[in-house]
Amino acid sequence: MIAFDNGTKSLLLSGKNYSYCMYINCAGLLQHLYWGKKIGAADAAFLVTAHGLPASPNPDDYNKDMATDGMPSECGSFGRGDFRPATVIVRREDGAAMSRFRYVSHKIVKGALHLQGMPCARKADETLILTLKDDFSDIELDLNYSVSEDSDVLVRSAVMRNAGKDAAEIAKAFSFCTELPDTRGTWSALRLAGSWARERTPVVTPLAEGTLRIESARGYSSHQMNPFLAVLSEDCGEESGECYGFNLLYSGSFAITADVSHNKSIRVQGGINDFLFGWQLQGGETFATPQAALCYSAEGLGGMSRAYHDFFREYIIDPKRVYARRPVVINNWEATYFDFDNEKLCSIIDEAAKLGMDTFVLDDGWFGKRDGDTSGLGDWFVNEEKLKGGLKAVIGHCKEKGLKFGLWFEPEMVSEDSELYRAHPDWAIGKAGVEPCRGRNQLVLDFTRKEVVDYIFETVSKILRENEISYVKWDKNRDITENYTANLPADRQGEFWHRYTLGFYGLAERLTKAFPNVFFEGCAGGGGRFDGGALYYFPQIWTSDDTDGLERTKIQWGTSVCYPVSAMSCHVSACPNHQTGRTTPFATRGAIASLGATGYELDLTKLSEEEKAQVREQIENYKLIDELVLRGDLYRLADPFDGNYFCEMLVSKDKSKAYLVGERFRGDPCDHDRVMKLFGLNESKTYTIRELNVTASGAALMGAGLFCPRLPDCGSWVWHIEEV
Repeated sequence: MIAFDNGTKSLLLSGKNYSYCMYINCAGLLQHLYWGKKIGAADAAFLVTAHGLPASPNPDDYNKDMATDGMPSECGSFGRGDFRPATVIVRREDGAAMSRFRYVSHKIVKGALHLQGMPCARKADETLILTLKDDFSDIELDLNYSVSEDSDVLVRSAVMRNAGKDAAEIAKAFSFCTELPDTRGTWSALRLAGSWARERTPVVTPLAEGTLRIESARGYSSHQMNPFLAVLSEDCGEESGECYGFNLLYSGSFAITADVSHNKSIRVQGGINDFLFGWQLQGGETFATPQAALCYSAEGLGGMSRAYHDFFREYIIDPKRVYARRPVVINNWEATYFDFDNEKLCSIIDEAAKLGMDTFVLDDGWFGKRDGDTSGLGDWFVNEEKLKGGLKAVIGHCKEKGLKFGLWFEPEMVSEDSELYRAHPDWAIGKAGVEPCRGRNQLVLDFTRKEVVDYIFETVSKILRENEISYVKWDKNRDITENYTANLPADRQGEFWHRYTLGFYGLAERLTKAFPNVFFEGCAGGGGRFDGGALYYFPQIWTSDDTDGLERTKIQWGTSVCYPVSAMSCHVSACPNHQTGRTTPFATRGAIASLGATGYELDLTKLSEEEKAQVREQIENYKLIDELVLRGDLYRLADPFDGNYFCEMLVSKDKSKAYLVGERFRGDPCDHDRVMKLFGLNESKTYTIRELNVTASGAALMGAGLFCPRLPDCGSWVWHIEEV
């Protein structure tokens, strides 16, 4: 899978369906040659001859004619003739920052690289470690590439090492750099943008000369921009054409750039956001960047998505949890908000037991002085005036009814009206003497400080140790401001963002290891931290606070561009919807929620008998198809951003069964003859569709398709498809 040819100095990396080729040119620079459909080892020599630079065999030409400005590189240099964005910038004590990294050595090792304190691919077949040395300083750079035979994802990262005695400052530390040299014609970039309650909307824009930059400077990956970018060929569609995906396995402030140069090549790179970033590297110290997951697809966006889905399930998410049946939960938040007592909670639990749910999750308001969002955060002890008998009373009622119990925390936050803040006001992020910037009436705890993380670990652990809790919802409801800590000197404030993220990872690592039987769900005001770094600790994430049956089609569609449906927590909520005010059919809300980890977010005591019957039916349906949610291949059939329909289909790996969910947004006249062609089936197999009493070959279902049912506004349908 990783082959080095000493004669041509070429390196060929090959995964399931792709190859990635580079070589060490005569100047000792690491030149990118190829990334695309799988090729043979013998082709590497051709690539070196046909595409290798420089044309002149004299390495000194690099110092004379600035030839590096047009050279496809695996690491962009700075201040030495390459005027495109650099990959790494290191500033020495004298202020100089020019760099040019040349090849020193390489090694190929079995398995994956473990990143201390950060999420990383849990396995790999082989890893290439390329060591480069800066011409102008004592900084060494390891470029790491992990390859697996059964995956179309190439995992990249970098490690900087100060081999000298003098301190240096890393001013930019991107995880990867690659180039797409054959870009004549129209290429586009796809990003996943949005806001709270409108996360991960696919936005496609043409790439033109200059730099496209997507980023978050909010202290975490954010609702507004996901750490993912795709570069699409002109003919790229859902199931055909070439595209390249770039995903950072990182939960902090990030940046990904696509720079179209004067010669039309595209340099794509990304990593920790370099805005205000700086990391002091003393002699002998190292600095590791987050990993990035790169994917090539010749089968359009759908092929890229399925490759990423398999990668996250097989390489990132906890293997003990990834394929385990997910609990069907009832969460009390939209049923009660802060206004609850034992009687209200027990009445919801009683109904949940009758309807066949697995777990009751008690949301915000159970702790400290917490009757609204102005107080109590950080005081992780039970408010027994509100809950008579404490959590044990509610847990005991759950056990009587055959339900497990889950609990909400917001570990990273603190209210100014709290015992914790009164005891330790300096533990909140901010600058003494400067009025803090508040969000949702709360401040953010300074997770760059070990004593803060230790305290939160101990207080949350105490609750988990003393109570039978099987499920934790970990929330985070505001962005980070101030970006300052008294824990660091003035010349090291640039380390703040990344150190905060490492603090979050450290707490998540400790809690998930200390309580292996607790299922942890991630949440950040909904889907504000839906990224590969968070998925390493949380097998599923609350996809969005917006639970509307129409808007969720868009949010889940966009999320699926990169992330598997099994990672999406999807609930049925009440109508009129609490976020949009829209009323959609109960059946539609259930159908859309079934395309993920299904649960409920409403007051069960207020449901009609007809709605309760639908809940029972939805839960039974979910138990029939949850293996497809956990393991199946996703095919997106009708784009909710481009028409009157949404439709997605999950297909088992062996092509023996499938599950299709569709929604028609408006009952428009003359819009009742839509044909839906299926995808992902085996042409030679024969299938039956239960709801239609239809039997047909995979070839017919994919080639001719089926008419969509005539439905009113926001009407939905489901088809269960099985091999005969």
